[in-house]
Amino acid sequence: MSKPAEPATITPCPDGPLLVRGDFTVLTAPGREETASDRRVVALCRCGKTGIPPLCDGSHRAVGFRAPAPPAAEPSSEDG
Repeated sequence: MSKPAEPATITPCPDGPLLVRGDFTVLTAPGREETASDRRVVALCRCGKTGIPPLCDGSHRAVGFRAPAPPAAEPSSEDG
């Protein structure tokens, strides 16, 4: 019996890549697909300087990439 699919999650690393975890497929171009079925986590480049797009190779450190801070959470009606 096969295991149910684990939903994919995407977590932005501070000043680094996007970490994708779970069951997913990376589509790199129309008609071309790079699957990550054998890997449970991949890091996708956000700085644009990687030598292995769309994957991260750590170039963000060398170029001093800085990601914008996420927007502040708005207070909910339960907060106050």
